[in-house]
Amino acid sequence: MTNQERLQKMESFKRLINLGLILICFILEVGVFAYHWYFHFRHSLYGELRFVFYFWGHVLEITIFGVILFLFSSLYGGARLGYQKNVEIIFSQMIATIMADIVIYGELSVMAYQLFRPTYFIRMLFEQFGVVLVCIPLANAIYRHLFPPRKLLLVYGEKNPTELQSKFESRADKYVITERVSVKEGTEKIISLIATNYESGHCNAVVLGDISEQDRKPLIKYCYEKSIRFYLLPKINDVILMGAEELHVFDSPILLTREYSLTMEQRFLKRMIDIVCSLILIIVASPFMLITAIAVKAYDGGPVLYKQVRCTKDRKEFRILKFRSMRVDAEKDGVARLASKGDSRITPVGKVIRKIRFDELPQLFNILKGEMSFIGPRPERPEIIDQYVEVMPEFVFRMKVKAGLAGFAQVYGKYNTTPYDKLKLDLTYIENYSVLLDLKLMLLTLKVLLWPDSTEGVEADQITALKKSAQEGRNRDE
Repeated sequence: MTNQERLQKMESFKRLINLGLILICFILEVGVFAYHWYFHFRHSLYGELRFVFYFWGHVLEITIFGVILFLFSSLYGGARLGYQKNVEIIFSQMIATIMADIVIYGELSVMAYQLFRPTYFIRMLFEQFGVVLVCIPLANAIYRHLFPPRKLLLVYGEKNPTELQSKFESRADKYVITERVSVKEGTEKIISLIATNYESGHCNAVVLGDISEQDRKPLIKYCYEKSIRFYLLPKINDVILMGAEELHVFDSPILLTREYSLTMEQRFLKRMIDIVCSLILIIVASPFMLITAIAVKAYDGGPVLYKQVRCTKDRKEFRILKFRSMRVDAEKDGVARLASKGDSRITPVGKVIRKIRFDELPQLFNILKGEMSFIGPRPERPEIIDQYVEVMPEFVFRMKVKAGLAGFAQVYGKYNTTPYDKLKLDLTYIENYSVLLDLKLMLLTLKVLLWPDSTEGVEADQITALKKSAQEGRNRDE
């Protein structure tokens, strides 16, 4: 049996074990609901409804909950054994469980013609949390014991590969770099090295890092021909083509990239979602906004709201609204500065509202006015945009759509994600836009808001550091 055949069988076995472990955890969570449904919930239904639930009625209700839980688990990544760390999987699955329980609580309340008493639901939620806390780490431990980290061969270009390698090493439970080779060695030698390492089992995948399109073409074709798994860091051009529409008007495939980012129908639906959701959230959040306004005013007597010029679609300027979280004289010299970690300009009240994201609530009015959208690239200040454009002119691409309260980069990026990589994430959103993607990102934003590092500032001397990282990212893509 060749190494390729062995790896193919191993991947199938790995997938089977992954599904089996997840299924066990999933069944246990659904089992907790089944117990409470049969012994508690069904007896609280309105009038005589409880008598019409025969065997298949019970099966249907339990199945409904299972489907809802599965959908939220898939959305939040609660079933990604081997891909995420224990704490990330547990956190994701807890969020999925909360959302599923809320939906089923609403469904049962409608069936009962009254709100259910939350006592048993709260008890059920904590029991499900117990299942998650025990089951997920155990399943992940079994999976990682059976399947060690994937061994990678890293192909790199002009830039020192240390930074890229450190990204993979930060997930040592999943990846390990066993070999590194520079494109300076030549295509033939690299292909020979890939073949030798792959057949010997010294590596079972390839990473194509910061190398030019010309250098990577023969390597991509070779890996594809030999069915060798490879990881590719996309360039701006690759990201743009991700959203291209495939046409079949001739006997040769054609990729179409439109001159506008969103169609008329997409813009209409997106605007309707913004209006409806902003109105609902303004009503729901109004008590919290009132409390926040009183706290900000009571602390130092300064203005409650902070207005700042930002740029949206086509670099049109507007004044973004936020609850003031810094001293009144935070930028008395007129120099634009991003908030840094431990920034002394942030007031005690500001630290609290920034942590729980209440300072962003007034932006709901920007969304209602049409200056922003719920989902889109975060709006930047004109002077900061100018500094970014100096080192990466492609930064203007992200202003092809309306700025947003949250974006693709906020959901899938990290605290230390470079500006150039954030630009790629924003372009991924623009080029793959759909109403369903917007709804998905809105739900995922709930998870991001609760994650600890989602409200951190950047490091000191941030503009210099960000410009440097942006320039390095651009150099990698050239």
